[in-house]
Amino acid sequence: MKITINDHNLENLETYEEILKKDKSTLINEALELFFETEQKKLLEKNIEDENAMTNLGYDEFWDGVDL
Repeated sequence: MKITINDHNLENLETYEEILKKDKSTLINEALELFFETEQKKLLEKNIEDENAMTNLGYDEFWDGVDL
C-alpha cells in the first residue's frame, strides 16, 4: 500500500509527534479511528433522517379515512 501525505499534513504530523511524544503510526491510527467514528455517526444520522422522511405523516394523517 502506498499512501501520500501532503506537505502541510506531514509538517503537522511531525509537530504533533514531538508535542504528544507519539510515533507517526500511532497518530495516524488515532486520527483514522476518530475519522471513522465521525463518518459512522454521520451515516447513522443520515439514515435516521431518510427513514423519518419516509414516515413524516402523523398518526391522524396516516389513519385518516381508514374504517376499521
